[in-house]
Amino acid sequence: MASLFTYFLLTLCLFVIPSLSSDPDPLQDYCVGDLRASPSINGFPCKSLVSASDFFFSGLGSPLNTSNPNGVAISPANVLTFPGLNTLGLSMNNVEFAPGGVNPPHSHPRASEAGVVIEGSVFVGFLTTNNTLFSKVINAGEMFVVPRGLVHFQWNAGEGKARLITAFNSQLPGAVVLPSTLFGSVPEIPNAVLTKTFRTDDATVNNLKSKFAV
Repeated sequence: MASLFTYFLLTLCLFVIPSLSSDPDPLQDYCVGDLRASPSINGFPCKSLVSASDFFFSGLGSPLNTSNPNGVAISPANVLTFPGLNTLGLSMNNVEFAPGGVNPPHSHPRASEAGVVIEGSVFVGFLTTNNTLFSKVINAGEMFVVPRGLVHFQWNAGEGKARLITAFNSQLPGAVVLPSTLFGSVPEIPNAVLTKTFRTDDATVNNLKSKFAV
């Protein structure tokens, strides 16, 4: 009986584990999201009236404003901006960098990321769970991939502006941006935790919190 039960658990795992690797599979040809409703496990409820325009998106080609402290701007095509992606398990970003701009260390908890450089030269890196850094400067026409959930970053390593198009195997991959998550959370993470973690003092932590305050 014990061996039969063990076999049952192993068989169950084979079916369950793959279903956790990405968004759930769609159960219909399409389901354009009704953003007025609350999302469920598989996305938003389907909109009743659909037209051809629901399946097209023009937000990945426009120039972006990179005049911010990081020198980077992102235009997302996810289910919240392009409801036609609802239940399809994919999304994209247009990412533009000013000279020296950086997309700070962050992770996507619900998706792996693939990207291609459209313009310029970009230093791309990601960190494994044993703190190994894999990184490379890539140029226009070259591609990179970041496994799901791993911390990664991009930095404009060229002299002019740079641009990426990135794709995700989730309609809403999410982003945990480490600096703003740690120093701009609401409510705040106690200083005692941050000073001990970063081997620093209250003044430094308070200065960083002031920079990342929402």
